[in-house]
Amino acid sequence: MSPPARYDFPTRPVAHPDAIIAGDKYRFTILTDGLLRFEWAEDGQFEDRASTFAINRKLSVPDFYVWDRDTGIEIVTKRFHVIYNKKKFSSDGLVVHLKGNVSAKWKYGQQVSNLGGTTRTLDNVDGRANMNLGVLSRDGYALVDDTNTMLFEKGGWIAPRKTGDRSDEYLFLFGHDYREAIRAYYAVSGSQPLVPRFALGNWWSRYHAFDEPEFIELMDHFESDHVPMNVAVLDMDWHLVRDLPGGLNGWTGYTWNKKLFPDPVDFLENLHDRGLKVTLNVHPADGVRHYEEQYNEVAKYVGVDPKTKRAIDFDCTDKKFMDAYFDIVHHQHEEEEGVDFWWIDWQQGDGSKLPGVDPLWVLNHFHFLDSGRASQRPLILSRFGGPGSQRYQIGFSGDTFMTWQSLDFQPEFTATASNIGYGWWSHDIGGHQHGVKDDELTTRWVQLGCFSPILRLHSSENPFNTREPWRFNAEAKKVMEHTMRLRHRLIPYIYTMNARSASDDEPLIQPMYWDHPEVDEAYKVPNQFRFGSELIVAPVTQPRDHDTLHGAAKAWLPKGRFADIFSGVVYSGNRELQFHRPLSQVPAVAPEGSIIPLDAAWLPKNGSPNPSGFEILLVVGADGSFNLTEDNGTGTHVDDGGFRMIEEDGIESGSENVRFIYTPITYKQSTGVVKIGPTSSTDPSIPSSREWKIRLIAYTPKKHSDIRCMTTSSKKAKPLNFSIAAVDNGTLLTIGSVPSDHSCIIELGSDGPQLNVLDPRQRLYEFIDASAISYDRKRDIWEAVKYDDSVTAKIGKLHNLNLRPQYLEAMLELLLADDRYAK
Repeated sequence: MSPPARYDFPTRPVAHPDAIIAGDKYRFTILTDGLLRFEWAEDGQFEDRASTFAINRKLSVPDFYVWDRDTGIEIVTKRFHVIYNKKKFSSDGLVVHLKGNVSAKWKYGQQVSNLGGTTRTLDNVDGRANMNLGVLSRDGYALVDDTNTMLFEKGGWIAPRKTGDRSDEYLFLFGHDYREAIRAYYAVSGSQPLVPRFALGNWWSRYHAFDEPEFIELMDHFESDHVPMNVAVLDMDWHLVRDLPGGLNGWTGYTWNKKLFPDPVDFLENLHDRGLKVTLNVHPADGVRHYEEQYNEVAKYVGVDPKTKRAIDFDCTDKKFMDAYFDIVHHQHEEEEGVDFWWIDWQQGDGSKLPGVDPLWVLNHFHFLDSGRASQRPLILSRFGGPGSQRYQIGFSGDTFMTWQSLDFQPEFTATASNIGYGWWSHDIGGHQHGVKDDELTTRWVQLGCFSPILRLHSSENPFNTREPWRFNAEAKKVMEHTMRLRHRLIPYIYTMNARSASDDEPLIQPMYWDHPEVDEAYKVPNQFRFGSELIVAPVTQPRDHDTLHGAAKAWLPKGRFADIFSGVVYSGNRELQFHRPLSQVPAVAPEGSIIPLDAAWLPKNGSPNPSGFEILLVVGADGSFNLTEDNGTGTHVDDGGFRMIEEDGIESGSENVRFIYTPITYKQSTGVVKIGPTSSTDPSIPSSREWKIRLIAYTPKKHSDIRCMTTSSKKAKPLNFSIAAVDNGTLLTIGSVPSDHSCIIELGSDGPQLNVLDPRQRLYEFIDASAISYDRKRDIWEAVKYDDSVTAKIGKLHNLNLRPQYLEAMLELLLADDRYAK
């Protein structure tokens, strides 16, 4: 058995002495100019061990001033002013004044407003759930109470807190500088790790007792329907569950059910040959029982006579048990069979033999460290444990009800989780349990999954509750399959955001108010979010209207001009509006200057290797740049970010940094020139040449003859052949193959290209034609908008028709989308 080095991980929990102001029973630590740690210890013994929340308190010492008097002290940074009377903390004795863009005062114990964080699980939720606290507030300050969390000893093992009268709290004082608050949070608590590329594609999961032929047939069906898949999830029935000796509970298990999977190694090899990674569900609560194949080895290791058949109880506080749990039970499945990672479905409480030690935390922490051994990129699927959980992707949000109310809550829930640094939620796409079969609801949920951190289909143990697209009507099937292909095409973009998240502390999904904290409207669209640096998405989470056959989504657009990447409709910003979309579309807009790289393949490969070609979505109208990021799949740690094993003097032995590969893409508005590449590496994982396409969203070149494409190297430029085609959402340039170590330059042939000013009447006609109202009514509506009169006149005529609000709003969206047309 290998030495259990998994327990030791790098922490820097002891703050710089110059950042500390302490008395006999109180201690303040100025972690950053806006983050204050304050402790009370009646016995004068303060805590310098790492906690689940705080693993790095040794930060650069910010500028601050201290006035220490007999009756009290004052501490001042550029963001806050502390006034403290040197007594046990009280509302009168500890007051903090906020400085800067928000003027406020906080008193100890004061309840503060909060923009929310996330929660441990959505089990049995039908609609909204409590999102607990994040570190952002419109009041300008937020509190993390770390008093009762689990600790890590030197060497990495777990420990409870000291008993007695003590508190350990962190006050975030950043006003509306939300990004700086989040960066301070990550600095102390650890950044999000890099997610393996394959995890960003489609996951198949279902609570169902598959056997090998059924599962392989399922994967064959996805392949025949041209739906890519990256992760095969086997729920608990992979192991022995029923008819156990003595009627034992079968939730916990580690022995393959050979009736379902006669040759597990062959089965896993079959899935791997298809480009899939495999994860198995495990509920560790009942330990290792006598009927398990690994029981004898585990029993001997922990000192139990196997002849007694005594159960080896799960005990996360016993290092010897945890050694056996990993080195025997899990490693054999991984190294001898090929299991790629684990779904840790812990559901049995939050207590253990040590006060304050939560089994979920222990499992998440050590499973994640263990999964990263031997330079593997770490990955787990588990539940959120509290602040600090961002260090362990990916979150399993739990067993929601299959209702529109649950779907309507999940966009807000996902975005708000970024307020506590938690950016990798994986929901049961389609919902989990109860409900009724609703083709529209499931389709809209899959669309949300496409623009979620993870797209993992899942459903409960019921033969009628399933997620295969072919089990739904023709319309839903077509849209779901297209959406799942789109998810894989988006991976070049999402992976770049994944790298940015790990290195720059920018979560993939962010609430609108992060960028617009002073705009009230940004707080009124909780279901709208930024999806990476380029896209704004407002998922449809309500049933479609029976007349318009469109679903609606409340939205707000900041200043600027935006184009819908699917429809090509151009929207003027700085206003609230309603998006209306048929089942085939989800509102996703990008501002001028946006560059969005997609896999050029209509059907990307399983496993999502680095693509052989790209399609770039470009929204003209402003300068833009995008640093397309890839890697060769090696390395586990990210420079300047990520939960990484880094000692103060460098990288821990046996670990390796990720080597990112970059392809810069720029657009210059004044000249209309797009430049791609060259790629920064000749790594074998990058094709030596690649196909390129440019989709000009909502833009039609004035003259095709003015467009030129060329490739350049250090020696010379060479013209490239290309084709131009009009498409529903703009114009598509197909360029062809370009060496990866060359640049590709596209001249659009116009100085300062501008987005099309489109006459909305063609789209209005199509909308009216598709709606489910009488033919006479359709004719009257068309008569109101078809003539060359003003937009104001058209709106007046529509109002005179006494249309239902939903119908009128959908018409007005198109009429008023682009204020240039209205003028």
